[in-house]
Amino acid sequence: MRYRGQTRFDHQSRDLDAVVLVNLGTPDAPEPGPVRRYLAEFLSDPRVIELPRLLWWLVLHGVILRIRPRRSARAYREVWTGAGSPLLVHTADLAAKVGRVLDPTGERPLAVVHAMRYGRPGLPEVLRGLADRNLRRLVILPLYPQYSATTTASVFDAVAAELRTWRRVPALRFVSDYWREPAWIDAVAETVRAHVADKGLPDRLLFSFHGIPERYFRNGDHYHCQCHGSAARIAERAAIPRDRWQVAFQSRVGREPWLRPYTDETLAAWPKAGVRRVAVVCPGFAVDCLETLEEIAIQNREAFLAAGGERYDYVPALNAGDAHVALLADLARRELAGWPSVDPAWSGDAEQRMLAARAAHARALGAESTP
Repeated sequence: MRYRGQTRFDHQSRDLDAVVLVNLGTPDAPEPGPVRRYLAEFLSDPRVIELPRLLWWLVLHGVILRIRPRRSARAYREVWTGAGSPLLVHTADLAAKVGRVLDPTGERPLAVVHAMRYGRPGLPEVLRGLADRNLRRLVILPLYPQYSATTTASVFDAVAAELRTWRRVPALRFVSDYWREPAWIDAVAETVRAHVADKGLPDRLLFSFHGIPERYFRNGDHYHCQCHGSAARIAERAAIPRDRWQVAFQSRVGREPWLRPYTDETLAAWPKAGVRRVAVVCPGFAVDCLETLEEIAIQNREAFLAAGGERYDYVPALNAGDAHVALLADLARRELAGWPSVDPAWSGDAEQRMLAARAAHARALGAESTP
């Protein structure tokens, strides 16, 4: 195996610390071709679909990728903006703002960047770009407040697969979840409080999380428990009475049972039970995307009103709001804090002498290799 290195490495360059905010991903355009490529990458991940590979390959390429891209492209067009995919726009904005908080002067050898698990900018390419800048210490922060093997662990797989090919592997820290963080709970609760102050307390507040197959939960995935724990903490902090909120799960795919209750079925049934005014919040999504803006804010709104509901509101994700930026910056700062930003032995003249020694050694190696 050939390990990736830097053939023209600058031995006088400073070591770099980096924080990578990783989100799920998005197609390049709301058209069937780009959507098909994105779905093929996403749905080929064995962390996402735990089925025998040959069987799933036949289903994916023989059925799903022939039908779903056109339908999904129409959905993406409903939410696409002039700047591009909402998920990508919000994630890039979030990373830029976190970077400015962590390094307001731009003088620290620190990079805060964003990457996508599927699609672009791809996680391997982003990591290679950091390696070329002399990456020494790396913090991976997946933008999933709750852990799931389908999301968080998949990011770890991708990072590990890339780093195992490197000649120089950086020191690594990985944030597995942050749903217990008081600042995160406060940030989401504040969006709920602000909504209630503006629109009044709804008959029901629905916490809608992305679903996973029940089989994954039975096999030990902690996601279901963390979703319920998140909702309970947020509702308590936002002072929502227990009989006025509920948890449900959205975005199921295929025929096998997923986590219940289902969001769409819950919202369609509520008007028959006398629930006329609802608000929906999606705390599992760090930024707004197809699943919140189209599935929740458009599709489910139409279904609820058609079933007899009178008012339906979607409470937006945290996106690149100040509270979210401050939370993620604090998470990153705490991970970075265990590593001294500057080794005392490298400060001042000592650092210059060390850099000069590096350069001299590199020149000597070059001279020895010259015929």
